[in-house]
Amino acid sequence: MQADIGQLRSYLQSFDFRSLLVEGLGWNHYEANQYRSRLEGHEYTLEPVAEKASFVVYVCGADADGSVPSYPIRRRIERQIAKLAFEHMIIFVDAAHTLQVWQWVRRESGKPEACREQQYRSGQQGDPLLQRLQTIAFSLEEEESLGVAIVASRVRQAMDVEKVTKQFYEQFRRELDAFQGFIDGITEQGGREWYASLMLNRMMFIYFVQKQGFLDGNTDYLRNRLCMVQQETGAGRFQQFYRIFLLRLFHEGLGKPESERAPDLAKLLGKVPFLNGGLFDKHDLERDNPDISIPDEAFKRVFTFFEGYRWHLDERPRGEDKEINPDVLGYIFEKYINQKQMGAYYTKEDITGYITRNTVIPFLFDAAKKECPVAFSPGGGVWRLLQDDPDRYIYPAVAHGVAWRYSPDVDPERLERPIELPEKITAGINDVSKRGEWNSPAADEYALPTETWREVVARRQRYAEVREQLTSGKIQDVNDLITLNLDIERFAKDVITQSEGPELLRAFWHGIRDVSVLDPTCGSGAFLFAALNILEPLYTACLEGMQGFLDDLKRSNRPHHPKALRDFRCVLKQVEKHHSTRYFILKSIVLNNLYGVDIMEEAVEICKLRLFLKLVAQLETYDQIEPLPDIDFNIRAGNTLVGFTSLKEIQQTLSSDLIT
Repeated sequence: MQADIGQLRSYLQSFDFRSLLVEGLGWNHYEANQYRSRLEGHEYTLEPVAEKASFVVYVCGADADGSVPSYPIRRRIERQIAKLAFEHMIIFVDAAHTLQVWQWVRRESGKPEACREQQYRSGQQGDPLLQRLQTIAFSLEEEESLGVAIVASRVRQAMDVEKVTKQFYEQFRRELDAFQGFIDGITEQGGREWYASLMLNRMMFIYFVQKQGFLDGNTDYLRNRLCMVQQETGAGRFQQFYRIFLLRLFHEGLGKPESERAPDLAKLLGKVPFLNGGLFDKHDLERDNPDISIPDEAFKRVFTFFEGYRWHLDERPRGEDKEINPDVLGYIFEKYINQKQMGAYYTKEDITGYITRNTVIPFLFDAAKKECPVAFSPGGGVWRLLQDDPDRYIYPAVAHGVAWRYSPDVDPERLERPIELPEKITAGINDVSKRGEWNSPAADEYALPTETWREVVARRQRYAEVREQLTSGKIQDVNDLITLNLDIERFAKDVITQSEGPELLRAFWHGIRDVSVLDPTCGSGAFLFAALNILEPLYTACLEGMQGFLDDLKRSNRPHHPKALRDFRCVLKQVEKHHSTRYFILKSIVLNNLYGVDIMEEAVEICKLRLFLKLVAQLETYDQIEPLPDIDFNIRAGNTLVGFTSLKEIQQTLSSDLIT
């Protein structure tokens, strides 16, 4: 069914959800009682407005202050509704009818829940949301064959933002292939493929940057400059954008400080920053093939493709239609490079995070222990943290129903007391003959998704055993936290922030500052980004701790040596040279801690591109822009099996061996 988007827009803008769904999208009227949810002292009213094959849509009223309920509250309401209608969608609205949040939660067996939300604000045209809603329009002809699974599948197609990334990749592959066909001046097919990839990488970087307003204050910089060049060069001369403008932007504008640019460049490029980083240096293909030409039509096509998406540097999903953030580059690598016949595999975030967390953090503890052994002695301040608050370091999922109330995608809540198991379940703990109910699914109040009562009891017993080891002080080694699957990341941060003296803080700072994380097959940087995510909060904790000790020293009236904590002062002075503390931290990690090698040059370029975008994302205004660090030494293309980073090195070694 093709819905009338004009009619849908009218219903959407007037917040008439019943008409939108029933009249506009072909759903059924649904007459049922309102559901009332009381949370945090406020009662939320949910009104069912439409259904299709038992898939129900509810509208939820505003918070106590008239606003849309907060995300944690929305998630808790959704879980309550799931008990009434497993397949459902909720539309949250504010009292003034200025905001709608359409929420749907993806549930798959064996996987965590994934909450997908789309927003509409009054005054907007609403096309992004309306285009999604057209997917869930149903005709009378479909009615007989409809089941809840079909409706749920259509809703998933409309609401799941992961689909956008897949769509981008599929179109990216087509545009990359088409762009190769436009390139003249490179005879070798492999060279054309590599240069097409390089050009699209450069232009994707610029699209992220221009949307921040960093290129002459113009969020459509490339498209506007293309039109300007065509107007100035005249009709019929549509082969000029690449040579007249783009190469100069790359090599002389973004790749050179303003003081080194030619006088005529300011008029051509406008106000653009010096980004450095090596991304815009003249490439070997450009040196070896000086007659490369690419027609304007190729760039028009690429810009039209890119402009179909919303580009932003913020890593957090905004729920916008066709949003693209730098993480999409890793996805492109996953699909483009991940060919098993070539021995290339993409490692998912959960695996990279687990491996990196349990290798980097123990290394930091060992380094700190060598420098400050007193703090790590039995009964020392480090291990007392585990005894003082053991539940803080046991993952909430493990302690669900005992010490925490845990649900995926929602912040866990501490319980004042454990939720007692039903008598029919506790009866079987000491009497095997009374375990008749143990293999049945357990209630959500007690269980994690898909858990049986038998698994709930086993998990609770495991929790009690681990907690006893923590409270009794038996844990005296960081490796024990890995063995027991404790929250080693939180523990490391707490040890740093609660350091009793500057010696322990200094020891951790030295370890964090000096640790080198090397991925010999880095690909697009999955493991390196996992290491960055582990190190960043520890850097932050160290800097905050340094400032805290300096503030305490300043407030105290005790006499102290003028050079006391001088190293802390020096570090914080370095931070002050940057507009953003986070930029300083990320730049320090990228330059001092992360190293990667990969045999595929395309993967290396994507890895560097993602790291650069991570840094640029911390800048808010043009004046804050700093030249990007040169990370060509950190991230390199090469063969780690033979130990060389270029064919030239291999040839030199072979030649010297022959001479000797």
